[in-house]
Amino acid sequence: MGQALDKVTIKGFKSIKSLEDFELKNLNVMIGGNGAGKSNFVDIFRMLRAMVDGNFANFIASHGGADDFMFNGPKQTEKIEAQFTFGGNSYSFEMEPTTSEKMLINWEQEEGIDGDKLIMNPVFESMITTIKNDDYLCKGSEDRLENLVYQSISSWCVYHFHDTGEKAPMRRSEITADNTKLRSNASNIAPFLLNLRDCRDGKESRFDHSGDSHTKISGDKSYNEIVDAVRLVTPFFDDFILRPKNGGQKEKVNLSWKQKGSDYPMQPYHFSDGTLRFICLATALLQPILPSTIVIDEPELGLHPCAIDILAELINAASTKTQVIVSTQSPALVDCFQPEDVIVVKREKGASTFRRLKSEDLSEWLTEYSLGELWRKNVVRGGPVHE
Repeated sequence: MGQALDKVTIKGFKSIKSLEDFELKNLNVMIGGNGAGKSNFVDIFRMLRAMVDGNFANFIASHGGADDFMFNGPKQTEKIEAQFTFGGNSYSFEMEPTTSEKMLINWEQEEGIDGDKLIMNPVFESMITTIKNDDYLCKGSEDRLENLVYQSISSWCVYHFHDTGEKAPMRRSEITADNTKLRSNASNIAPFLLNLRDCRDGKESRFDHSGDSHTKISGDKSYNEIVDAVRLVTPFFDDFILRPKNGGQKEKVNLSWKQKGSDYPMQPYHFSDGTLRFICLATALLQPILPSTIVIDEPELGLHPCAIDILAELINAASTKTQVIVSTQSPALVDCFQPEDVIVVKREKGASTFRRLKSEDLSEWLTEYSLGELWRKNVVRGGPVHE
């Protein structure tokens, strides 16, 4: 089982010059102006995911090359350092750009209560998975440091549902076998919901539990909760129609659905962008086995104000079961949280800063204004900064 994050240290990564031992809680709502650095904080989790998947070199190349990851470029910043602390363990690394604009991982370190493991060989791909899979090191021991680090990092999931265009993955058919874990872009949402429905109907279903292990669940109520949430946002929605179809050697399913009072099968392209995005968000936040940390960048995009209120309820509920990190530009969404949930991201002298709000600092203001209103009035200074 993966562990949620307790603290993070990030140095030299994009706009984050230095963020040391920053504490994360179960609910973390980042606000700030455009370009403040919220998305860069999210990006380091995307990079971690690529490291675990053995896709680090390609991730760096496809995002502009190593130089684009360095704070103010490689002339000013020679290396990136980071440390992630979780459940008594930690993972840290140092990396630097090469002359060919690749990123070289100089060293990685895994630390636990019983000791640490330092990997010194400079490499272009992380050794997290390699060490975890080393039979000699990890044979028969799920609680070894190598396994615990891998399980935690691989269970942190960044969800990104911005692409809802006509050719978006969630509007297309997907093979039914891809159903144990909701993908970061919801490309497999139809088979994932089919698996949830089967689970509700008493069929034994499997869902991703931690890293590469699956857990059997029977009789779960998540599917009904997702459908009920969608009905609150889209009152004419009745239910999904999840009927697998054979296409050659593949069995596929898409996100067909029906309206109340009609048995006509509606297709995924009949969903508005906002409705489809909300379906993905509700599925991510109501799934039966939640990632140990969920990261969502600007979930409010395209949503009606009423849908934002329901989204906030789902985020709050999920944060009682797992860790949630959200980046938002919506004062209406911020209104639904407490000051201690909110992290203000600003640029100061060209670098991103992160500060968690305190209720006592805003107590007099909050008697007359909501938290979102204080943000709009710049009492909570999370707006554009002129340098």
